[in-house]
Amino acid sequence: MGNFPAILNSQSNLLELLLTPEDNLRLANLCGQMDAHLRQIEQRLGIEITNRGNVFKLQGAIQAINGACELIKDLYRISEKETITPELVHLHLQQAGIEALLDKSAQSAATIRTRRGYIRVRGHHQNNYVEAIRSQHLTFGIGPAGTGKTYLAVACAVEALEQDYVKRLVLVRPAVEAGERLGFLPGDLSQKVDPYLRPMYDALYEMLGFEKVDKLIEKNVIEVAPLAYMRGRTLNDAFIIMDEAQNTTIEQMKMFLTRIGFGSTAVVTGDITQTDLPRHVNSGLRQVMQVLKSVEGIEFIMFDSADVVRHPLVQQIVDAYEQHENKSENK
Repeated sequence: MGNFPAILNSQSNLLELLLTPEDNLRLANLCGQMDAHLRQIEQRLGIEITNRGNVFKLQGAIQAINGACELIKDLYRISEKETITPELVHLHLQQAGIEALLDKSAQSAATIRTRRGYIRVRGHHQNNYVEAIRSQHLTFGIGPAGTGKTYLAVACAVEALEQDYVKRLVLVRPAVEAGERLGFLPGDLSQKVDPYLRPMYDALYEMLGFEKVDKLIEKNVIEVAPLAYMRGRTLNDAFIIMDEAQNTTIEQMKMFLTRIGFGSTAVVTGDITQTDLPRHVNSGLRQVMQVLKSVEGIEFIMFDSADVVRHPLVQQIVDAYEQHENKSENK
């Protein structure tokens, strides 16, 4: 392992970094084809990176180049045993977080513990989201696809169940067609709505294993159900998650929120830009953001495209749609 000496000239905002030991294969791995990985970091942090061999020069805002320096060091350390890809660079940028790179006082990342391992959050918003879930009775995670809203909520639910903070998990999703019709699909109601609940099943299987999940579902410790099944119930000592909440009506949202009983924690996730409701029907998630914004014990965590942890192209797609919609609204 090298010491990676770095010299900062604060007058010119120029940082010179030496990566040791010098290894051409590792350097090529780090930089990527046609220096694509360096360009990726430049674009994200608004800095300029040049290199000659193992000597790197970073120029830009002091906090940004300091953050980029630490990122490049980390990537070079792992380049000996792992192939650096644009996705890996993206995830490391997410893990550091723009706020963390530009503000060294950023809080340390939360970690979720399950029997199958530890799940570490990536970025400022995910950290706030997990902390809110742990401390509040009701948390809303609102933002684009791929920001980890559902996955982290399920992880927190599994952690709470394994530590006996709750007695059961109730995972709920509205069965609203995304431009398609369910009525003529073969099978009973359960078979028809299963595809809508698949993301939560997948997260459970990853964290608990197939056999464990199936046994807990048989014992009704884990219940995965469409929203319509919640009417008339009160859920005590439960961890309740409603996913895709943008597809609830105003009445359904109120019905769901009033199911929360004593000793329960509830998390509501959704993306208000991807509503599949009929045009004349208002989204319950959009309305509840105004109705409950000042209620104590409730927290709203807003995610944006910078929090996307899927393929980097997803972040660009989210940004492009957001810009298009903003232009349409301003016309």
